[in-house]
Amino acid sequence: MVDDDRFIYLISPEAVTTPAELDAFAAALEEAVATGMAAAFQLRLKNVSDAWIGEVTERLLPICQARDVAFIMNDRPDLAVKLGCDGVHVSPDDMDFAKVREVIGDDLIFGATCRASRDMAFEAGEAGADYVAFGAFFPSTTKSPKSFVGTEILEWWNEIAELPSCAIGGINAANCRPLRDAGADFLAVVSAVWDHPDGPAAGVIALAEAGR
Repeated sequence: MVDDDRFIYLISPEAVTTPAELDAFAAALEEAVATGMAAAFQLRLKNVSDAWIGEVTERLLPICQARDVAFIMNDRPDLAVKLGCDGVHVSPDDMDFAKVREVIGDDLIFGATCRASRDMAFEAGEAGADYVAFGAFFPSTTKSPKSFVGTEILEWWNEIAELPSCAIGGINAANCRPLRDAGADFLAVVSAVWDHPDGPAAGVIALAEAGR
């Protein structure tokens, strides 16, 4: 996804559903990526119109691209292509992994949610994924995980595969070090950054320092 040592993978909160919320979040995202420590940003909006996703993307995509942060669309390979995103992230509930490359072509980033499944990780790799995401590792205030998993899956994947891994689920500066030690190439975070008491930049910096 990136060719340097950045490992923080930002995911949007879902509460970006009004123009006022978009204004506030655009400022927060600008602050977070200005640290130069974020590798990617995923736009994850549920139960909103395609038109709104397009409006949000038009606002946020330049912020990420100006800082060389990959802009990843959640769930929607079609919109990732249409809106000029850098990639897409899907779960097996969204689309058969084997069909993703047919939609996005060879150039866009393809990330795959594999939860706690080693079989899913192999399927994603065979389908041309650029990274696999495992989780949840910890309870999350963002969503109710469908599965929990331990660091052994990261250790296993790191030993047998060259494809990068991403850890997700309740990750913050206090608990991220074991995930990195186990081989996680990226740490996907939501509240650890957007809800940090000292602001998004402080959240990113705390994670970067803890995960080095």
